[in-house]
Amino acid sequence: AAMRHLPYFCRGEVVKGFGRGSKELGIPTANFSEQVVESFPSDISTGIYYGWACVGNGDVHKMVLSIGWNPFYRNIKKSVETHIIHTFKEDFYGEILSIVIIGYIRPEKNFDSLEALISAIQEDIEEAKRQLDLPEHLKLKEDNFFHLPEGKIANNH
Repeated sequence: AAMRHLPYFCRGEVVKGFGRGSKELGIPTANFSEQVVESFPSDISTGIYYGWACVGNGDVHKMVLSIGWNPFYRNIKKSVETHIIHTFKEDFYGEILSIVIIGYIRPEKNFDSLEALISAIQEDIEEAKRQLDLPEHLKLKEDNFFHLPEGKIANNH
């Protein structure tokens, strides 16, 4: 079921999340608004995915994405959090984030400790990098979806 909707193309504004990714985990994530999260197929499996991401009309980078309730944090609302495998100099709240979800890594699970969670995320990032280097996945990096029409660019980026 996880793969039925893939590749999944999604675009939306980056909003403030829980503020945990950068601070507690050292792994910053970009969060979509509730409307964007609600637009995802209702039967898409929760868990960890990989794909491509682009902020505004910037470069396209590898990403790893979590869909779900983050059992470790016991979220009440489902969230979609994208970790772009790239170091940005500044926050990009309010920018348009375009993503293409290509593959599924693992289901959501709870962890006994913050360290175990961080370690699992690091493994997910390595798996995403390996998968995205495959030729069939590299071609989606060049998809026209990542070229925003001029009127859609936020903050002149």
